[in-house]
Amino acid sequence: MIEIKDLCVELGSFLLKDITFDVQDGEYFVLLGPTGAGKTVLLESIAGLKPIRSGQVRINGRDVTLLNLEKRNIGFAFQDNVLYRHLSVRDNISFGLQWRRKTRREIEDAIDRVVKLLDITHLLKRRPWSLSGGESQKIALARALAIKPDLLLLDEPLSAVDPEMREATERELKVIHNRLRLTTIHVTHDFEEAIALGDRIAVLGEGRIAQIGTPEQIFRHPNSEFVARFVMTRNIFEGKVPDGSEGQSVFCVEGAKLAVVTTLRGRLHASIRPEDILISREPLHSSTFNSFQGTITRIANRGSVVYLIVNVPPEFTCLILHRSLEEMSLEEKQKVFITFKASAVNIF
Repeated sequence: MIEIKDLCVELGSFLLKDITFDVQDGEYFVLLGPTGAGKTVLLESIAGLKPIRSGQVRINGRDVTLLNLEKRNIGFAFQDNVLYRHLSVRDNISFGLQWRRKTRREIEDAIDRVVKLLDITHLLKRRPWSLSGGESQKIALARALAIKPDLLLLDEPLSAVDPEMREATERELKVIHNRLRLTTIHVTHDFEEAIALGDRIAVLGEGRIAQIGTPEQIFRHPNSEFVARFVMTRNIFEGKVPDGSEGQSVFCVEGAKLAVVTTLRGRLHASIRPEDILISREPLHSSTFNSFQGTITRIANRGSVVYLIVNVPPEFTCLILHRSLEEMSLEEKQKVFITFKASAVNIF
């Protein structure tokens, strides 16, 4: 198990402060956050590449806080791959093994193992400058895996992968992890990537951990406005759940009363994902639904999907398929009904 406790790192004016979390054996753990949040700094601090001001890093019960990278038995695939241009792909993969003074037989066995795992036999004799971004990333991953690390660190591993190959590469990472069950910490700014891969996710913002949870918890139940905005919840309201509510709780915002499921009371926030809101030309009747009439004020076409801004008030952002837009003949300034379940409203 990986344990990070009260970690503080100071780099000029930037500060990582009071970072505490653990990663279970065999877990795929994702550090998610915007550019400048401190994700890579945290990853490099765990690896021993950045000096820490205070705190502790433990790997499998061993305190490695003061040890360098080589003594932590960590495999690190850097964002820019850092392949040696003058060496062949095979020699790049074996580089870490040679530093560990492995025998030729041990090195060859390790190379064969990761080459078969990643299906890169055809690349072994090539030079780094002849590789695509995705191929370079595979070689960096192979080099990190070759040493049989206790912990694998991946810094934006899909950043150099072409968009059409991202899903295939995500699946490949998942397959590799399922085969090896190697404890992994993966850094990304892409929340869809984090949700596709992570067993759990830690959201970082401005040098602090904002929330840790399963993909479902982060995506459906953000605990702050920062997290809600980062995972593109889009509908975020500030309002009030009155005291003394009996039975169904109500969230009040701009004159509208939203049925919600919560025990919280007072000034609060509500978030609703745009895909959880149904659009119809006629009202949908159900005791479990919130239903409001509003006016379409803007239609944002995104190709296969469309975002509709519907003013009740407040304004709600709704997501539908482009086909649904055409089938319902929806236009701006048109009256429509929006409907969503009380359980679809996240209160924080």
